[in-house]
Amino acid sequence: MKKHLFLSSIAHVITLAITLTLSSQAFAEIYKHVDAEGRVTYSNIKSKSSTRLELDPEANVISSDRARTPSSGTANRRTPTPEGFPRVDKNTQNQRDDKRKEILQSELASEKTALEQAKKAYAEGESNPEVYRTAEGKTFRNVPKFEEKMKTLQADVDNHLKNIQLLQKELDSLK
Repeated sequence: MKKHLFLSSIAHVITLAITLTLSSQAFAEIYKHVDAEGRVTYSNIKSKSSTRLELDPEANVISSDRARTPSSGTANRRTPTPEGFPRVDKNTQNQRDDKRKEILQSELASEKTALEQAKKAYAEGESNPEVYRTAEGKTFRNVPKFEEKMKTLQADVDNHLKNIQLLQKELDSLK
């Protein structure tokens, strides 16, 4: 048993060594072929009228040598505006910001109104259970239909609440 484990571990070491040696040199030739209808095919097999692509193997290496992001104090700095980039004077920008704020406030008011209507619809739906009547005149509650209706009404309320939160967050960022 120990002899088998020893041979197995030697085989793994040899396989690992070969893999590491070959992986650093692994680079296949790539050929591009365009047929009569304009379809492009890439392959590692050369065919008639295909052209060999010249690829730089070093360009395909993924590196973790990226520049690290600076500490939190400098992470929020804006990138400088390129030279020649069109600029807007402060007065025009303030007018644009005021207009944006006005639009957001209008949207917020609309969402609040829609939320109140959705809450009212939910309350009405809750007090109005779904029923069905049999041929004999008996009345039964249709629980699955009621639950589906309430689920839809709750989703509507939740969507309006979420929209209000997002609009408020946007308005708070303008202050």
